[in-house]
Parts: sequence; structure tokens; C-alpha cells
Amino acid sequence: MAKKVTGRVQLTGNRRSHSLRATKHAQKTNLQIMTLEDGTKIRTTTREMRTLRKLSKKQEAE
Repeated sequence: MAKKVTGRVQLTGNRRSHSLRATKHAQKTNLQIMTLEDGTKIRTTTREMRTLRKLSKKQEAE
């Protein structure tokens, strides 16, 4: 089972119809399972995955 690492939560708001009737709507985060170099699996957002990849490439270059 992958461990959830991110602290991000879904955004909520209203959908508005043509008659301006409001219904609740939720935008869920884009969680993906990522395997780290040591073999552990984590669930992070795609934005955090991108940041982790950039940081690891930067450390390899140094």
C-alpha cells in the first residue's frame, strides 16, 4: 500500500447553470503512485512529483 505524503486537499466551489442555480462541485487533486529509489511507494500530486524529479536531477549534477 502506498503511503500518502502530500498535504493538499480538494478544492470546492459551485457549478453555475444558465439559471444561476448553484450546485456543489469538487476538484480533486491528481494523486499518482510514485516509487522512490529505495523501493518505497508514495502517493503524491503530479506537481510534487515534478519538483522531486527536478531536485534529484539537480543533486546528480552537483
